[in-house]
Amino acid sequence: MPESLASRFLRWKFNFFPAYRGTGAWVTYIADDFREVRVRLPLSWRTRNLVGTIFGGSLYGAVDPIYMIMLIRVLGREFIVWDKAADIRFRKPGRSTLFATFTIDESELNAIREATAAGNPIDRLYTVDLADRDGVVHATINKTIYIRRK
Repeated sequence: MPESLASRFLRWKFNFFPAYRGTGAWVTYIADDFREVRVRLPLSWRTRNLVGTIFGGSLYGAVDPIYMIMLIRVLGREFIVWDKAADIRFRKPGRSTLFATFTIDESELNAIREATAAGNPIDRLYTVDLADRDGVVHATINKTIYIRRK
């Protein structure tokens, strides 16, 4: 799905928001319906650690807010969405540009709406991998997101 003017503007805001910009990552694509986001994390002077690989804080920071913001946009104002917990598993040192793709499909949205229909809060677990151009996974991040109807 192509980017719209609104999703392109949000991508621009992400990339120049100081807290996100500090991670060294770049949001490269946001689908018009906000159900897919792509991120690129280059190895650069801004992201390099003492041993010459991508700093763990940049790895996590690159993916931290994405699922929460996607769910806020897709579910709308009738839901409260918060990051609740996260963990990261470093699998291999990042020695090149890494990429992550975040997706939320219709079945996931239906499951959320159904589970929160009675007004009870739920926690959803989302997993995203940071991988190099060849698909080799360098880090796996699990995000627990709290969701409740207002």
